[in-house]
Amino acid sequence: MDTYIRIAGLIKESIVDGPGIRLVVFAQGCKHNCPGCHNPETHSFDEGSLVTVDSIIEQAKRNPLLDGITFSGGEPFEQAQAFAVLARESHKLDLDVMTYTGYSYEYIIRNSSKHKGWEELLNETDILVDGKFELDKRNVLLKFRGSENQRIIDIKRSKAENRIVILD
Repeated sequence: MDTYIRIAGLIKESIVDGPGIRLVVFAQGCKHNCPGCHNPETHSFDEGSLVTVDSIIEQAKRNPLLDGITFSGGEPFEQAQAFAVLARESHKLDLDVMTYTGYSYEYIIRNSSKHKGWEELLNETDILVDGKFELDKRNVLLKFRGSENQRIIDIKRSKAENRIVILD
């Protein structure tokens, strides 16, 4: 049986949503409702399109130039189980996985046992951009993030070293 994800849309090739050339999947649905959000149309849980993980993987397979896949939002952790499956399948294609979330890394770790799929999605994520967008900390010069409070975290190294490892 196939896994479904509700998405707001896809970008087939992006160079601004993570390192290299990336397929970007925008999750539909977000509880954070950050003032000044770049994607407010992704907040509703009732809009967007229901697509299969397989259809997204097929899209990725069509582009041999892809370096990775990025999960943006909306909030991917609101559909963590499905995004974890997508991440796992993306890794099988040798694509790295970057996930944007309004939750902090610490919050995800503390609460992963309460939310289905959170631990799996975090474990399948290579790079995590965490934290809500904060309008008063907005900085258009930042790479791969919108506000200065957000961090770009190397998940594998963070887990291995038992500390948060920030990427430049």
